[in-house]
Amino acid sequence: MDSKTKTAQKGSSQTKKLSRNITRFIKKEYMNREYSWLLFNERVLDQALDRTNPLLERCKFLSIFQSNLDEFFMVRVGSLYNEGRIDPDDRENKTGLTASQQIDGILLAVRRLYARSAEVFKELKRELSAAGIRLLSGDKLTKAQHEECWEYFLANILPLLSPMVLDAKHPMIRFENKTCYMIYELEKNGRRMIGVMSACPGTSRLHRLSRGKKVNLITTEALVRMFGHTVFTGYEVKSRMMVRATRNADFDTQIDDADVEHDFSEIMKSRIELRQKLGVVRLEVDRNSQRLKDYLMKLMKLKPKSCFKIEHYFDYKFMFSLGAYLTPELAGKLKYPALRQKLPDAVRTAPSMIELIRKKDVFLSYPFDSMNPVLSLLDEAAEDPRVVSIKITIYRLASQSRIVEALKKASENGKSVTVVIELCARFDEENNLNVASVLQEAGCDIIYGMQNLKVHSKIISIVMSDGESLEYITHLGTGNYNESTSKQYTDMNILTANREIGEDAVLFFRNIAICNTDCEYKQLLVAPKTLKRGLIEQIDREIEAAKQGRKALIVAKMNSLTDKMLIDKLADAGRAGVRVELIVRGICCLVPGVEGRTDNLSVRSIVGRFLEHSRIYCFGTGDDRRIYISSADMMTRNTDKRVEIAAPVLDPDIKKSIISYLDIMLKDNVKARILYPDGSYRPCEIEGEPVNAQEELLR
Repeated sequence: MDSKTKTAQKGSSQTKKLSRNITRFIKKEYMNREYSWLLFNERVLDQALDRTNPLLERCKFLSIFQSNLDEFFMVRVGSLYNEGRIDPDDRENKTGLTASQQIDGILLAVRRLYARSAEVFKELKRELSAAGIRLLSGDKLTKAQHEECWEYFLANILPLLSPMVLDAKHPMIRFENKTCYMIYELEKNGRRMIGVMSACPGTSRLHRLSRGKKVNLITTEALVRMFGHTVFTGYEVKSRMMVRATRNADFDTQIDDADVEHDFSEIMKSRIELRQKLGVVRLEVDRNSQRLKDYLMKLMKLKPKSCFKIEHYFDYKFMFSLGAYLTPELAGKLKYPALRQKLPDAVRTAPSMIELIRKKDVFLSYPFDSMNPVLSLLDEAAEDPRVVSIKITIYRLASQSRIVEALKKASENGKSVTVVIELCARFDEENNLNVASVLQEAGCDIIYGMQNLKVHSKIISIVMSDGESLEYITHLGTGNYNESTSKQYTDMNILTANREIGEDAVLFFRNIAICNTDCEYKQLLVAPKTLKRGLIEQIDREIEAAKQGRKALIVAKMNSLTDKMLIDKLADAGRAGVRVELIVRGICCLVPGVEGRTDNLSVRSIVGRFLEHSRIYCFGTGDDRRIYISSADMMTRNTDKRVEIAAPVLDPDIKKSIISYLDIMLKDNVKARILYPDGSYRPCEIEGEPVNAQEELLR
């Protein structure tokens, strides 16, 4: 084991682990979904201490951890509050906990996570200082630095502040979601009042001080914390506190599909506006000013257990920009090497993507392969006179998407273009509304979904005609059509001219257009009708092989595993003698290694430079092996409540590539964490050479 790996594992074990007190969250072979997510986010936080990662990348992991936690409170905790109000006695189906019990456990666990993140920040701050970057706080400034900060505050921040005192003529402002505020207890002529103002005035988050050999940086909120009280002229400040409220973002998107009088896009616009008005689920404060805390908790209708004192920063987004303050040479040493995406040889030399795919299936593995072949295919299809129709599902797009331009061009060239765009893609609703409007104006047919099911499938159907017969080009993938995330997420893609898959793709879009979920397909497994059933049939096939004494194997890679029916079926397979190896990045509600129940199952999670996003389901061994790539995790929301696709891998060469990929993942002993029967995740024991799967795949 090399010294960097030893240091990384030592750093991970030195801090107090979240998983030490988890009795309430585990029942036999089941783990509570929310707690499993918290364990995942702790693994993200571990990467901020892992010295196999460059220093500036470790800073980003701390920021990602905090951003993840923010979204968790908005979505999952918000959802639990909603469930608790609707049916307080309802219990989740794995550990039997009510919504209220889950919230209590989450708040206790998160308090420990906050303590860990504070330790992580202190360590990163020390290492940044050694590398030449000092993150300053107001109480550690020299006299000269203090004067410079005051001058900067006067010139650049003070004019942007909007202070307010609260009384009958100045009613309470709305604390916007995830926005920092300063709140003051003020006194003037014996009268006590509350003062409040935003601590995010719209200027740069970081200010660099001119003095000193090192790069000395201070955040805007630190300057507001130091000098903000000066705006309340004539008042004595009795106490002060910086605060941040997190609001419930889980609003209802269900509608009556029989309503033909209203446009769903207009309904979504009105509901998005509600997000800033929903109740507060978490309050963060930077100090314990009891009078101010009591005032805010009463105002926000919160209990003390939902208030957290934060030692350093409410969010760490500024950590992403630290490299901009270093010389390029030094910054380069403290970051990952630049990503160099490649093109498969056949793609690189092909004059036409359409002609290449007509001859042989094309396989792309992001981010190691570039997304450009998919973009080139759409550009080519927009111009090719043989192409009569292009249909695509859109869930999340990059801000400046070439896909939108290609679809507009195709429509302008007289092609029939249909876009199924999901308006309920959480936090991308507004962007998708804008995209839908642009494409509609260009003449594309827009569909917002089917019934109350999110369309999460990743599929493009291109139909060509030579005047006598039809041909099909189909793209099937595990990730979004997003140029940005294709460089950050691992995803798999197949482009094929297979006729049966092409006909399935045409049928898929026709079924969405007529709101039909009750359909069988020749090759594709499509949720909510056939995907879960198809996966269970493949598991049963392996169970039967094991019963007959043949080698039986299931290898599955996914983001999350929560579907109880599939968990129970995988456990059945293990008890029947099937070896089940699961690679689950995030939530895993199955606990492996439980005696007599999940003995023959293993679970590993890999968190690294790239976000593991591909879903691969592999059944059997040798020539009889069957592989599917999918847009769906083994989650109830994917298998029962969304429109998802699992596509069979038919090309032998692509099968070999995916099997090789899975083998490398299963050999990872650097980034992989193994889930144990007690519910804890632990690093692998490294025997022989260290294997970092993502680095191996990059090479």
